Amino acid sequence: MNSNILNYMGLSNIDPGIYVIAIAVLLLLVLILLICTIRQGREVSVLKRRISKFMSGRDAESLEDQIVELFEDNQYMKAASDKNKNDIIDLNKRMRHCFQKVGIVKYDALNQMGGQLSYALALLDEEDNGYIINSVHGNEGCYSYTKVIKNGRSDIELGTEERKALENAVMSR
Repeated sequence: MNSNILNYMGLSNIDPGIYVIAIAVLLLLVLILLICTIRQGREVSVLKRRISKFMSGRDAESLEDQIVELFEDNQYMKAASDKNKNDIIDLNKRMRHCFQKVGIVKYDALNQMGGQLSYALALLDEEDNGYIINSVHGNEGCYSYTKVIKNGRSDIELGTEERKALENAVMSR
């Protein structure tokens, strides 16, 4: 091959097969670049769709306002959660001193009366402190007696029904 351009560039003595190989390599590179460009175009179009969906009807300023609003809502929720947590702790402390254990025994105070109208009621908190209320129903009337319980014990001697009501209350939890 004799060409003025190849002579000027100093490439006139090269085998023409090398030109064919060089052109084939260049075509392969162009094909690879074309494939990469198509792939990048697809990725860009996917990103454009995602951004347009994200920004639908909004400008950047309103989007920033929404992000700030969500952040403030998150802080409010955290504060409310902390308050609720403290309230629950406070309620649990108060519950320790509420009556949680109950024991009741019904009985006949007098042998001639039936129907078990008398009863002994034990009301205790978590630490077995509380009261026993004994209601005795007889022919002449109904009488109620109260005994204080500390740590599951009474300073005053308990009757059989009162002891049983206390045991039932202590075992109820």
